[in-house]
Amino acid sequence: MKKSLLALAALGAFAGVAHAQSSVTLYGIIDEGFNINTNSGGKHLYNLSSGVLQGSRWGLRGTEDLGGGLKAIFVLENGFDVNNGKLGQGGLMFGRQAYVGLSSQFGTVTLGRQYDSVVDYVGPLEAGDQWGGYIAAHPGDIDNFNNAYRTNNTVKFTSANYGGLTFGGTYSFGGIAGNVTSNQIWSLGAGYNNGPLVLGVAYLNARTPAASGGLFNNGGTATTAAGAVTSPVYAGFSSANTYQVIGAGGAYTFGAATVGVTYSNIRFGNLGASFASPFKGQSATFNNAELNFKYQLTPALLVGAAYDYTRGAEINGNSRAQYHQGAVGVDYFLSKRTDVYVTGVYQHALGDTVTAAGNVVDATAGINGLTGSSNQNQFTARVGIRHKF
Repeated sequence: MKKSLLALAALGAFAGVAHAQSSVTLYGIIDEGFNINTNSGGKHLYNLSSGVLQGSRWGLRGTEDLGGGLKAIFVLENGFDVNNGKLGQGGLMFGRQAYVGLSSQFGTVTLGRQYDSVVDYVGPLEAGDQWGGYIAAHPGDIDNFNNAYRTNNTVKFTSANYGGLTFGGTYSFGGIAGNVTSNQIWSLGAGYNNGPLVLGVAYLNARTPAASGGLFNNGGTATTAAGAVTSPVYAGFSSANTYQVIGAGGAYTFGAATVGVTYSNIRFGNLGASFASPFKGQSATFNNAELNFKYQLTPALLVGAAYDYTRGAEINGNSRAQYHQGAVGVDYFLSKRTDVYVTGVYQHALGDTVTAAGNVVDATAGINGLTGSSNQNQFTARVGIRHKF
């Protein structure tokens, strides 16, 4: 009897040590609110929607200490719609993130469905990733700063923090037999965050992005069906053989105020077979610049404003499309985990753009995540509540 009690005590002590060396955390966000859209395909729209300021989600995050400074880590993160209970990201079970890897004093290597370097290093500097939500992202999230598209089959390296400097990259296998480059995605980036100054720079390259399993067609967006590029800003260019983004940004905080700026160059290279001459095989380049500002009026009250300008491609002598966008927001924290917010976004389009069939048409407004406008203007406003757990 004494031996049995000693054995049980030893097992209990071992279990306590094992538990101390590993952990699993359940976490999540529920974001819900009321919206007004002045031009949803030509009509006013009033509705509830989920996950605007931040995508509604729940996830599991775990670590295990393997000794010698080495840890095993994993994340499984699900996206969902509060209004109807449906899965986000085109119906994927863990469509936001799903990866496993190893972490050490030198950095972290992970494998699975993950975020690219543009999202990691430059995205957090735009207004949409801070206080504006996806409706305040750049038109159509054309540069993926707001994480509209995620990468599958990805190997990712993230460095340790060296005095505020971090860097990393991703490589996504295309998974097409006999064609190594089809659906291939890779990215590189670096960031600096030390004191009042934050800087970020990144590069993203995706081959055949609109093909099945490509960046635009892998269940990457929670706002439309998997693979559907509906934004009038660049739907006509999504059949390009190569999608490339060069992004950079910075922010500086002085007192309660923060001023930020971002820039991106987006290139749709070698337009696809759906285009007729003279557009087929050509490339289209967009440039985007944003200036944003936020001020912490009180510990519980944040206000923000941003202006964004997108200059589109000139193809075969047609006038360039231009998009002017302004956003304002107010966020009030009822507690550390619950806040209420108001966001308003207005966009005005100018010039010409090209459809997927190669037809030149007047550019129309297209606030990110919404049905495109029937004319040059679109305004949306949202009142929402967010709870974190």
